[in-house]
Amino acid sequence: MKLNKVVFPVAGLGSRFFPATKATPKEMLPIVDKPLIQYAVEEALDAGFTELIFVTAKSKTSIRDHFESKLNTELSNLTKEKKELLSKMNKIIPNGVSCKYVFQEEPLGLGHAILQAKQLINDEPFAVILADDLIDTKIGALKQMVDLYNDTNSSIISVQKVDKASSIQYGMVSIDEGSQNMMKLTDIIEKPLPENAPSNLGVVGRYIFCNKILKFLENISFGTGNEIQLTDGIKSMLIAHPVYAYEFEGTRYDCGDKLGFIKANIEYALKNKIFGDDLEDYLKNRLKI
Repeated sequence: MKLNKVVFPVAGLGSRFFPATKATPKEMLPIVDKPLIQYAVEEALDAGFTELIFVTAKSKTSIRDHFESKLNTELSNLTKEKKELLSKMNKIIPNGVSCKYVFQEEPLGLGHAILQAKQLINDEPFAVILADDLIDTKIGALKQMVDLYNDTNSSIISVQKVDKASSIQYGMVSIDEGSQNMMKLTDIIEKPLPENAPSNLGVVGRYIFCNKILKFLENISFGTGNEIQLTDGIKSMLIAHPVYAYEFEGTRYDCGDKLGFIKANIEYALKNKIFGDDLEDYLKNRLKI
């Protein structure tokens, strides 16, 4: 079954960025001149997804506005260049792609957020993207995974090597040997202490799931942080259905973290064709390199 649907869980409070995110969703914070959620959507579009499902909060109207509101290109004082820019902004979502929105009334965990999209997912396999995890790569991380996906009864989660001292920030996995950076998952633990981490591979916010994950999420109890943890659903599913860990190619920035967000802005700004060289000169002078 072809992968068409992708879920974006965007209902979180963004408390690590307070006060900036008190009224502005963290997913709308910009990396240079584009909000995080747009990078995530563009990655999904590049991977061939045509049904975008946003699990959001009722207060986060700016996410929907960003993708669906239309700018007036007929204002009399617009230059030709400005009209072209506004027209481009009106076409972020291409023809043939749908956006749907469901609400998560309380931020009760990633597993709970995905369950809110159940009726829209129906009985199909689907992907999940966490916009906080910005991955800089020539071939999008999700497209890399889609290219390897060929079994509707199996699932793929993206992983990267992390310092075990940081294990309390990740779902940590244990794996069997594999090929093409694809390894069969044997266990997964949500935010373990470093001494309890089963490996140095931590889960990053890209997933492809067989539809059966929904049943397992419905039947698990509240876990770490008194939330319905996606990690616990994956762990339960491992008993009956194969899950693979994929070590993606690319550089990941944790943009839910202030330092990670700043690093991403610097790196993406340095690649900007208009002012990247000027920024590099500034940084060299500032750091006296």
